Amino acid sequence: MDDSKFTRWYKSTRSSGGDNCVEVAIAADGTVGVRDSKDPTGGILEFGSAAWAGFVAEIVGESGS
Repeated sequence: MDDSKFTRWYKSTRSSGGDNCVEVAIAADGTVGVRDSKDPTGGILEFGSAAWAGFVAEIVGESGS
C-alpha cells in the first residue's frame, strides 16, 4: 500500500480530543483512507469513493442528522 498518497488527514470536528478517534484522508484518485489517530503509522484502511459514500449515507441515515 502506498500511504504517501494520503497527504492531509482530518479528524471529526465533533472529536473531543480524546484518544478514541479515527482520521480520514482523501487521495487525488478519490480513494479514502482511514486510520487510528493514536497510531498513525499502524496501518490504513482504504475504500473506493463509492463504498465510502455508501457508508457515510448509511451513517447519516441512521443518525437522522
